[in-house]
Amino acid sequence: MTPLCARHSRAAPARAARTVAMAHFSGWVLSVVMARTTCRMSISLDGFVAGPSQGPGEPAGAGGLKLHEWHWHAGEPGHEADAGQRDDLLKPRGAYVMGRNMFGPVRDEWAGDWRGWWGDEPPYHAPVFVLTRYPREPVEMRGGTTFHFVTSGFGVALERARAAAGDDDVDIAGGASTVRQALAAAAIDELVLDIVPVLLGAGERLFDGVRDPGLRPVQVVHSPYATHVRYSVGR
Repeated sequence: MTPLCARHSRAAPARAARTVAMAHFSGWVLSVVMARTTCRMSISLDGFVAGPSQGPGEPAGAGGLKLHEWHWHAGEPGHEADAGQRDDLLKPRGAYVMGRNMFGPVRDEWAGDWRGWWGDEPPYHAPVFVLTRYPREPVEMRGGTTFHFVTSGFGVALERARAAAGDDDVDIAGGASTVRQALAAAAIDELVLDIVPVLLGAGERLFDGVRDPGLRPVQVVHSPYATHVRYSVGR
């Protein structure tokens, strides 16, 4: 999940990590570079990725900003274990898919000129495909980010993101509903959960109604502020 208040801007070109498959054919070794679809979410111990009552004054819901404190202080004394995880969170991707709630607090028909939570230069520097029921012309921002509004559902948004990303990774940026749709579609190759030792009690649960996607932990990094678990997602 792209943190609403903590992701900083980077103008570097997308250079997502890739999976390399090796195949032998007539004595030659063929290397195939495959882009992945990834997702990273900060989550409470009771399974919430945002608190209740999300709105203009509470973009992460009541208490939800606690989920992101681990990377605000990454690299400071006592937070060293979080620095590498913060860098992974912030690295550029080829394109993003996000839900309308992640993009902003506007509901129903578009009103005004809402352009996202992130100011004139959002941190993505890549195409972002926003799920919505209401059409809107693309919004081009400084630094290479363009928000495209997709009314045809998650599958079409992902297809467009993959086409835009080319050989680079696509990231599912949140929120909870969009990640659930991605899991239901078996679209995510790698999921990272930053598990924060807080209880929110209410809000947006990540896994409500999700069938077991076959998560296999491949890396665990501990800090006093979060436990970072990287999973490969089974097919």
